[in-house]
Amino acid sequence: MSLAIITGSTGLVGSETTRFLVQKGFDVIGIDNNERKRLFGNDGDTSHIKNQLIKKYKNYKHKSVSILNTNELEKIFKFSKNKIKFILHAAAQPSHDWAYSNIKKDFYINSLGTLNLLELTKKYCPEAVFIFTSTNKVYGDNPNKIEFVEKKSRWTPKNKSKYLKGIDETMSIDNCKHSLFGVSKAYADLLVQEYNKNFGIKTVCFRAGCITGPNHSGAKLHGFLSYLVKSCIKKKSYNIIGYKGKQVRDNIHSHDLTRAFWEFFKKPVSNSVFNIGGGIYSNCSIIEAIKYIEEQKKFKIKKNILKIPRIGDHQWYISNISKFEKFYPKFKIKYNTSKILDEIIDSVSLSSR
Repeated sequence: MSLAIITGSTGLVGSETTRFLVQKGFDVIGIDNNERKRLFGNDGDTSHIKNQLIKKYKNYKHKSVSILNTNELEKIFKFSKNKIKFILHAAAQPSHDWAYSNIKKDFYINSLGTLNLLELTKKYCPEAVFIFTSTNKVYGDNPNKIEFVEKKSRWTPKNKSKYLKGIDETMSIDNCKHSLFGVSKAYADLLVQEYNKNFGIKTVCFRAGCITGPNHSGAKLHGFLSYLVKSCIKKKSYNIIGYKGKQVRDNIHSHDLTRAFWEFFKKPVSNSVFNIGGGIYSNCSIIEAIKYIEEQKKFKIKKNILKIPRIGDHQWYISNISKFEKFYPKFKIKYNTSKILDEIIDSVSLSSR
């Protein structure tokens, strides 16, 4: 039986991919030490997901190991080397704001952790497919150089802009201001690419927009839609940081992202970098998301609008996924933002009872 190794296996993307692969007949080794709880407190705790996976899937094995612990990682790879076919590296420090509180740890987790996994892949299973969840933040604030017009509820590129269908992979990651989180992920992104070019590892970087879904353990410092819904249902105030709340994000459901991983796994493309997200099919501004939740829940969300945006934050970001669709024409986004929000609202409402 084929084996998959998934880092961040109890997080949103890792757990979704675990469920998907188990149903495809894979054995899965999940590597996750619940670092998210240490980073974000109880809101970020994913231990309940770990317990669900262990209880439901007999071919899921959990390892509470840090991706910085090379000795323990090597034991896993060395023992399983001949069976490993699929590697998803989804473990990360994912927050802009947290990165500024501990720059070194952010870099170690996102950059050195990725290097550790690439080295072990090269050493023990060089024929495996290595999938990396990168981020649109590698582009720094270059997306903010697009000319925008202000609409009633969102910013949008000017008419005839080449970005009306989203931002593609030709946008530079240079000559711009990055968040420190964006820097650590960009370093990892480039490493992943070079392990294909230099060593022939079948790697891919998925530069994702906002990844979300009902299993997201949204926290104040990470998890836009999930935390927004939590704030609404628990009647907490929500801080809107900059751009009048009209900043736009595309939103991809974790299941749609997992389906994209699977398409690549079945037919890897050498030296691959793909922008991936909800694209023109699934996106919203913050105030549009708030309005939708208020309409569904029939009450107003307490909100504070702060004028100054975060460093390197995007005024508007929609992924142009046409390159991925060209290579994998059967792939289509199934979840729009309304459907995603409905699932999150149902999930948070149920857990709050």
